[in-house]
Amino acid sequence: MRAYEVTAEDADYDGVELVDRDRPTPDDDEVLVRVRACSLNYRDLAIASDELAYPGSDLPVIPLSDGAGDVVETGDDVDRLAEGDRVATPFAPDWVDGPGTPEKTARTTGGNFPGVLAEYAAFPADAVPRLPDSLSYKQGASFSCAGLTAWRALVEDGGLHAGETVLALGTGGVSTFALQFAAMHGARPVVTSSSDEKLERAEALGAAETLNYESTPDWGEAIRARTGGVDHVVEVGGPGTLERSLTAAGANGHVHLIGVLAGQAGEVDPGPVLAKSLNVEGVMGVGSRAMFDRMLDAVETTGMEPVVDRVFDFEDAREAYRYVDRGEHQGKVVVAVE
Repeated sequence: MRAYEVTAEDADYDGVELVDRDRPTPDDDEVLVRVRACSLNYRDLAIASDELAYPGSDLPVIPLSDGAGDVVETGDDVDRLAEGDRVATPFAPDWVDGPGTPEKTARTTGGNFPGVLAEYAAFPADAVPRLPDSLSYKQGASFSCAGLTAWRALVEDGGLHAGETVLALGTGGVSTFALQFAAMHGARPVVTSSSDEKLERAEALGAAETLNYESTPDWGEAIRARTGGVDHVVEVGGPGTLERSLTAAGANGHVHLIGVLAGQAGEVDPGPVLAKSLNVEGVMGVGSRAMFDRMLDAVETTGMEPVVDRVFDFEDAREAYRYVDRGEHQGKVVVAVE
């Protein structure tokens, strides 16, 4: 089969190489998936770039966790899936249900377990969710990491409900899903960006409030003044934005720590956490297949469609990395494998 491997870390992603590999043979408890589409996350850049850092990856590795396709072969012990089933691919192939544990999240697709930037991929059958007929392969390939992270943070961990206010930092994959899930639940989404054009698109997706953080550097205070303090912050920036996120949060609010897009260096004043009794929660390991199933059920029931910014041909996958690295996208960037 054709596949890509990250063979070396490189700032321009030259280490993402197209190779020929043996097609996987599924074990007795696995299914073989013909991958039709996959998508990129910031994590994938960190694994492939020598200017970023991502722990727990083993090179060379087939990259990307987010994918969708068809089951084309099943192991002898598999009965919950059959050939021809449309499926999405799991981020944590050992986490089926229940709380996350180090054992369940030790293996991560595209990190230290073969990923989906390939024509075929094998996974434990119990970890693989069925894809609703309402979603195309390109749409279905958007959920495994970014979508499930936002869903778990807001809904599974945060208990999101109608009438609450959700602050999403930026317009990347996790933040755009957070906006959409907030709107799905009747909550009030607030979105920041440095691009007025992206903020206009966010409003079209249901953002009730938008703010350009370049023209309003003290955006934490500005959002608190506008909203009275938000109930949820989807914090993808890290120490570079966390202090302002704590300022924006209201009493007893949730600050969901997800990423470090603004860098890992810096000190953060914990005063607002104590003064406002904030719930600061880390989101690692993304989520279980049971969470994935619940998310896809909600997506199918409500008719929500993930935002696919751009689709690259399989032969142009390295350009997809560079496009995401430039930060020009809004939502998800997909590579078509079919």
